Amino acid sequence: MSLGPGKYDLETTMVQKETNAQGVILIIIDGKRGSGFSVQATLKVTLAIPGMLRTIADKMEADISTMEVKS
Repeated sequence: MSLGPGKYDLETTMVQKETNAQGVILIIIDGKRGSGFSVQATLKVTLAIPGMLRTIADKMEADISTMEVKS
């Protein structure tokens, strides 16, 4: 969760500590506890995350649109 503990909070905390990061977003797809996400970040980073994710999504969509579709 972006506020409070999420399903994968322990793993996210471990990554943040190991990397000494100001923020970590962990997205799990079909993991051992199902799909989910967890965020460990400073308030400043947490407030910037929605805009960062929109930028990432836009870039991913642009990259995908240039890929050849293989059947």
